[in-house]
Amino acid sequence: MEAQGGNSLSCGTICLKYLLFLFNILFWLAGGTVLAVGVWTMVGKSDYISLLNASSYSVSACLLIAAGVIVIVTGIIGCCATLKEMKSLLVVYLVLLLCIFLLEIIAGVLAYITYQELDKELRQNLKVTMQQKYQQPGEESITQAVDKLQQEFQCCGSHNSSDWSNSVWIQSAGNERLVPDSCCKSPSDLCGLRDHPSNIYKVEGGCIMQLEEFILSQLYIIGAVGIGIAFLQLVGMMFTCCLYQNLKEDPY
Repeated sequence: MEAQGGNSLSCGTICLKYLLFLFNILFWLAGGTVLAVGVWTMVGKSDYISLLNASSYSVSACLLIAAGVIVIVTGIIGCCATLKEMKSLLVVYLVLLLCIFLLEIIAGVLAYITYQELDKELRQNLKVTMQQKYQQPGEESITQAVDKLQQEFQCCGSHNSSDWSNSVWIQSAGNERLVPDSCCKSPSDLCGLRDHPSNIYKVEGGCIMQLEEFILSQLYIIGAVGIGIAFLQLVGMMFTCCLYQNLKEDPY
């Protein structure tokens, strides 16, 4: 009977080891996903950062990249702790999981606050940025960002195309355009001479609404990934505690 009990405990420990190892593989992949989302946000959508006076958007992307790296490293530590059956390393791993879980809660609150700030900033500054800095000397990044924004989101002006009538560039001598060429449905040189709906984008709400929806969709992606990782962490912490109780004392 004792031999059977010993074998049962041994089988249970082995099962926990493999479950925790599988969890760490999933956790490592989740970290890679977070890292990829952060890099995509920073690199793929970096043009829009120049339209925001605050650095909250770029900081959020950097935090995602850092979180992805931390999760990957934590997953590696978890794999080592599981395979080597080191209780001391399992404690380190459990503490790291708990810290990341708490950081995710804080990040969720900050993400909500960040969105509110970005939304307010967009409404206050995007129109002024477009009118005062578009096609101005030394503001090439702004010009490229506005052109890309209007083409990618198929919009014209911050609220509507009439916003361009007060643009410094539109009002400059020798410029006969009514809107930038990037407002056109089929962009070409001087196509901005006509602002008829058949020629340019007339989207209700303008580029502000389109950019708000984009930022909100980014937060949805971040939130979905965060919830998935948080669930994995709870499962991982449970497996870690069970394995810790079943392992023999670590001599180290």
